[in-house]
Amino acid sequence: MQTITYRPATLDDLPILLAFEQGIVEAERPYNPTLKAGTINYYDLEAYVKSPDVEVLVAVLGDEVIGSGYAKIKTSKTYEQHDQHAYLGFMYVKPEHRGKGVNRILMQALIDWAKSRNLKELRLDVYSGNDGAIRAYEKVGFQHLLTEMRMELE
Repeated sequence: MQTITYRPATLDDLPILLAFEQGIVEAERPYNPTLKAGTINYYDLEAYVKSPDVEVLVAVLGDEVIGSGYAKIKTSKTYEQHDQHAYLGFMYVKPEHRGKGVNRILMQALIDWAKSRNLKELRLDVYSGNDGAIRAYEKVGFQHLLTEMRMELE
């Protein structure tokens, strides 16, 4: 049995990372009626891979890239206790590899990266109806902080 490992993403990984991004968009469409139709991009993945303030990781099984995630150093609001925090995003696992602990491996590695930069807080966004993702994040230790609400005007 092969072991799931992880490594920093490289520019050679961009084609699969861009495909993962579209997988994320399609998974989120049912939760967000404001998303435009067609191909959209949430991230500047090339810039993230090159940035010293972003750790983009890929999960690997054998020679296959099966998942991704990133932690990005962000400036906290002036009224918050910490000057900076890490923001977690781009969490994706190929459907056939879900339920194997891939997200947990990636999240722990990203937590370790944030700690290595002396950051004291990690944040992320998740759609309120995405119960599976919420449970996965809670298992790692995330807690609910804020609920963003919206209203469509006619």
